[in-house]
Amino acid sequence: MSSLSAKTHQSVRHGSTGKRQLGVRALAAQALAPALAGERSLSATLPGAQKLCRGEDIGLLQELVQGTARFAIYYRTLIKPLLQRATKDSEVEALLLIGAHQLLAMRIPDHAALAETVEAARQLGMEKLTGFINGVLRSLQRREAELVHAASVQRHAHPAWLLRAIQADWPIEANDIIEANNSSAPICLRVNRLRYSRSELLVELIEDGLPLEPTRFSPEGLRLIEPLPIHNLPALASGALSVQDEAAQLAALLLNPKAGERVLDACAAPGGKTAHLLELMPDMAHLVAIDSDAERLRRVQDNIERVTLASEDPLPVDIDTICADASDISSWWDGQTFDAILLDAPCTATGVIRRHPDIKLLRRATDVAQTTAIQARLLNMLWKTLRPGGRLLYVTCSLLKAENEDQIIAFLKRTPDAKSIPLEKSGEMPGQWRPEGRQLLPEIDGHDGFYYAMLIKK
Repeated sequence: MSSLSAKTHQSVRHGSTGKRQLGVRALAAQALAPALAGERSLSATLPGAQKLCRGEDIGLLQELVQGTARFAIYYRTLIKPLLQRATKDSEVEALLLIGAHQLLAMRIPDHAALAETVEAARQLGMEKLTGFINGVLRSLQRREAELVHAASVQRHAHPAWLLRAIQADWPIEANDIIEANNSSAPICLRVNRLRYSRSELLVELIEDGLPLEPTRFSPEGLRLIEPLPIHNLPALASGALSVQDEAAQLAALLLNPKAGERVLDACAAPGGKTAHLLELMPDMAHLVAIDSDAERLRRVQDNIERVTLASEDPLPVDIDTICADASDISSWWDGQTFDAILLDAPCTATGVIRRHPDIKLLRRATDVAQTTAIQARLLNMLWKTLRPGGRLLYVTCSLLKAENEDQIIAFLKRTPDAKSIPLEKSGEMPGQWRPEGRQLLPEIDGHDGFYYAMLIKK
């Protein structure tokens, strides 16, 4: 069975789609293709596809894109024997993998999966490739048992470098981590304490028909027991609720801002933790939120506005949002030291793969050295802005020790006036203590993977 080159495919596509509205599978292929090519994340491409998708198909679109991305490495291995050579066009590959996902992992009749995927190829201007796509998927359907057995070594669906890193750092927990990474993440919500207590809002939402339960570790968290579309929920628009994983909710709780303090939220986007800080302590003296990306900083500002509108009275806290590189303190710092700093450091995000499965397609082994260098610079420079006796909470959503405990151990060795202290939080603390800090590993139907370490300036 032959494959066509990207050049041939492009010559077929131009001018053939007209103004016809694309179906859900064609939209899914367009959203998935840049991630398969290693060019753009799903968070950048999926929202546009959702806007063009019929409302009743949004859930299907989400599963076609994220579900296929989650197992793309496995599906590539599965269909490789059916191709004479690798498909060079990422949209063609996207359709093949989306077809494989429907045949192997979704409750869609085979004939519908085949027919609709071929129709999506037509909608995308691939008329001359419909026979090829149909042939590959029918061969997969016919030879499924044989191909699945041959590709079983790749069922983990992780890039080789990441699999080795997880197995090296977490030899006992590796299989559980892989299983959690390949599961769908539950939807977790945070109750805005400026407006509600968790117990009273939980009662209201259950009466409205939402199947919710309290989270185990966060006193403000709620978890959906079964997946439901919630983005039109009025409590989200009003700021009474925010979407945030339980592990991420611990950041503001652990930093524990106090009345009259100057607090810095470095690398603040998209602003969930910033908003949570305000909800916990609306009478801080000053809150500074920094991010280097202007567009993402607008999301921080939107989140602040949304949750503060939920307060009946104007908040007394002075809030500044600054677009800057947090490590370049000369460009933004006024010389007044902070009492508390939240450093949600850039990382490989390997602890949130189940929410962002395209991480497995976009990250490279070389990224670890880059992120650890950025983290070290942020720690070194932000430490200068912390007052003696002040505290810095270091946070990542990574599973890799190089970005977590090893980073903190190295910082403590080179910083004489720094010491780490045990994390304090009322109630049970998830995860496991490490030589420095605490590591949370992703759990099926539970929290994401996060790392926390609290540093005090002597």
